[in-house]
Amino acid sequence: MSATPASNEPDATPDVDDTIEDDGAPAPRSRLRRAVAGLAVLVALALVATVTFGVVTVRKPLPDLAGTQQLAGLSAEVTVERDAQGVPQVYASTPEDLFAAQGYVHAQDRFFEMDYRRHVTAGRLAELVGDVPAAIEADKVVRTLGWRQVAEEEWNLVSPETRSYLQAYARGVNAYLADRAPDDLAVEYTVLGTTVDVATPAPWDPVDSLAWLKAMAWDMRGNYDDELGRALAYSTLEDVDAVEELYPGFAEGGNTPILRKRDVNQTLRAEEAAGVSPGASDDPDGTGGTDASSTDAGTEGDAEGDGTTGVALGTAAVDDAVQATADALAAVPVLVGRGDGSGSNSWVVSGDLTESGSPILANDPHLSLGAPGIWYQVGLHCTQVDDACPFDVAGFSFSGFPGVVIGHNADLSWGLTNMGADVTDFFVERVRGDTWLRDAEAEEWADLDVRTETIRVNGGDPVELEVRSTDHGPLLSGVLDVGAVVDSPTEAGTEFGEYAVSLAWTALEPGRTADAVFAMGTASDAQDIRAAAELFEVPAMNIVFATTDGHIGYQAPGRIPVRDVVPGPVASDGTWPRPGWDPRYDWQGYVDPADMPRALDPEAGFIVAANQAVLPGGNDPYLTQDWDHGFRSERVRTLLSEQIAAGRPFTVADMEAIQSDDWSPFAAALVPVLLDVEVDDAYDAAGQEILAGWDYRTGSDSAAAAYFNAVWRNLLSTTFWDDLPEAALPTGGSRWLVVVRDMLERPEDPFWDDRSTLNVVETRDEVLTRALTSARRDLTVELSKEPSDWDWGSLHQLRLEHPVLGGDDVPALVRDFVNPAPVPMAGGTSVVNATAWDAASGSFAVTAGPSMRMVVDMGDLDSSTWVNVTGSSGHPASSHYDDQLPVWAAGESFAWPFGRDAVAAAAEDTTTLTP
Repeated sequence: MSATPASNEPDATPDVDDTIEDDGAPAPRSRLRRAVAGLAVLVALALVATVTFGVVTVRKPLPDLAGTQQLAGLSAEVTVERDAQGVPQVYASTPEDLFAAQGYVHAQDRFFEMDYRRHVTAGRLAELVGDVPAAIEADKVVRTLGWRQVAEEEWNLVSPETRSYLQAYARGVNAYLADRAPDDLAVEYTVLGTTVDVATPAPWDPVDSLAWLKAMAWDMRGNYDDELGRALAYSTLEDVDAVEELYPGFAEGGNTPILRKRDVNQTLRAEEAAGVSPGASDDPDGTGGTDASSTDAGTEGDAEGDGTTGVALGTAAVDDAVQATADALAAVPVLVGRGDGSGSNSWVVSGDLTESGSPILANDPHLSLGAPGIWYQVGLHCTQVDDACPFDVAGFSFSGFPGVVIGHNADLSWGLTNMGADVTDFFVERVRGDTWLRDAEAEEWADLDVRTETIRVNGGDPVELEVRSTDHGPLLSGVLDVGAVVDSPTEAGTEFGEYAVSLAWTALEPGRTADAVFAMGTASDAQDIRAAAELFEVPAMNIVFATTDGHIGYQAPGRIPVRDVVPGPVASDGTWPRPGWDPRYDWQGYVDPADMPRALDPEAGFIVAANQAVLPGGNDPYLTQDWDHGFRSERVRTLLSEQIAAGRPFTVADMEAIQSDDWSPFAAALVPVLLDVEVDDAYDAAGQEILAGWDYRTGSDSAAAAYFNAVWRNLLSTTFWDDLPEAALPTGGSRWLVVVRDMLERPEDPFWDDRSTLNVVETRDEVLTRALTSARRDLTVELSKEPSDWDWGSLHQLRLEHPVLGGDDVPALVRDFVNPAPVPMAGGTSVVNATAWDAASGSFAVTAGPSMRMVVDMGDLDSSTWVNVTGSSGHPASSHYDDQLPVWAAGESFAWPFGRDAVAAAAEDTTTLTP
């Protein structure tokens, strides 16, 4: 349902003397965020000593949202209508004017966020925040990856139209920056300015926008963590089979992929009948194909190496290089979201099943949550929609990039979820001086590509960085000067050099994803989406869509590597690091876009894409082995199927209710087993008793949810912490539910045994009992002695943080000004309302969640709804900084006007931009 619109108070200033009680564990944050936040300690002490901080400083950057303002370079007047939440709807007569105005309003509301992002993506963060070690480390890694360099190459690859849009956007940003000092743009510059030199921000460059796409692709890069995780787990388990037990295939979860064979076949037949070239057939006879996910990709033979994993994993030399690589990549700030909690829900339902008679589409991307939120809501409308000015679109944009990334136009709506395709591979390399071993059999050495980068540090000495790359990609294991390369023994009288680790990643090649953003904004049918998907090369995303003329569909885009099956001790499908000295492991090109899975109007009447496998096992093309195991998607499918069976047509409100569903598949799978465990002590058994009769709902007031999640956390730590290195500890995501559920059928599985206890072998029931009793005692300390007083929301809270000033080491007066108040949350990991938490951290704090929610009714676009996690503004003093947060947290939303009359009726502020 929709919430009552909040009042529009653009000049409202929070009372900076109201501090917030810090009564819970903070959400895990990056080392960079903690370190950069430390800059503000002395700064804040100086600022809070002055009355002007609360009265003038924080209000000074607030933009004027009404009246007439000049924007150089416009061809005609542009109108910006803002609603009660400060969300702008822009009307212009040319695309260039439209995107110039978008750049202007982005800069009004979010320029510091934009500036922070461009410094990160260019590897220039130390130029902004100063001599902070974590910032310098981040710069080293990003420079090594070369995000900015790739973006510069993309500038010459994208279409002339896209270049003109990016230039217009930059012109709009720079028009707002003109004649404004840093403290007129954001309070963050005032804070930073007391410890570092804050110069006038450089003009926005169109390549700054392209570089942001690299950050989006980085955080959505697929099985990167699982590939490193396997290698790190092997360093302690030293058994390939034991490692693979911790990485079960999607089919073992028992859930449904996005598409079934009949959906794909039906689409191919329909395309053929319509005279549309279908591309390569995806199993048209229904017999099933083969790929690396359904076959053992090599269990015989011996790749060059130690004969166990093919790349000498388990030896100190390689394990150190792998760990150094993991440490280096962890230094990159989280800008969008990563880890088990980063996924998304999306689904679309045919008009045959809706009250309006038209399709309804829902989407809620699960990403890292911060203040301000990742998304910026906007409407972009040509005053006359035609070939010369084709945009009439609204939805969610990224500040720093023109256009709409997720949303709808007058003809089509689309949602995105992370496909999770395997687009990265780590290569263990042999390095000797400035050469690397290209082919061990031929004893062929090749020159490394070497370049020098200079990292400028605000207030410090510059740092010289030598970046070295093989044909596979940049060498990462030595970036932080830890485990750079490790001596390895000579073999057969030949010097094989030292070990290092490189990264192959599809986004390190220039692509045309920027073109795809504008193509989707003007798409009107399945063919348009398919054409846009061919351009949407990174990251690999699931696209669900619906049209006003009644069609629903799915399209998989993305640049997907093709890998050969190589006989060897471990799979060669990208799930394990690969030997860089064996050319058989090199990528063999990319999947033809015509072969990427798609479907149109499936018989079921709906499509659910929530990070689960795209196709059944055994169907080409091979995308990955490491999917989300589909418990969220299965729950959505169940709720949709139940309502269809009941004969009740779907409404927008129904879709919003599904988005907020907090039923736990973990509880449904494990609670019956936990209730069978005998806990003799009455005090300890009091926790177990509250699970009896529980409906598995994880509301914020649920005592059972609090206890169950404590049991799950402790079960994972008791079972696995003695077996795995810190970097591979269980986070508690969907993979771990499948692992534990399968282990429950094996009471003597070696993982139940605690290696730290000598002469004792623990079994399943002992571990379950220990988890139950320890959870009861933990909650006694953390919450109350009485289980009836427990509640999930006291443990499971969302603590949004500012990326620079939000850390615990910042004085509370400033921290509480820039960080919204903590919010108790329902939901959890693999719940549809996916407010994820990290079991490895020991904390229940929310680490990722629905970064926005939208529901689009193609029969009445003005009855659609949307909500952002914080608000439209990035200025902490603005009433729109976090005005959407209470509505979002309650699972509610706001009306989403689209038509000109609806926008005008909702408008509370109007700005006229003149040439």
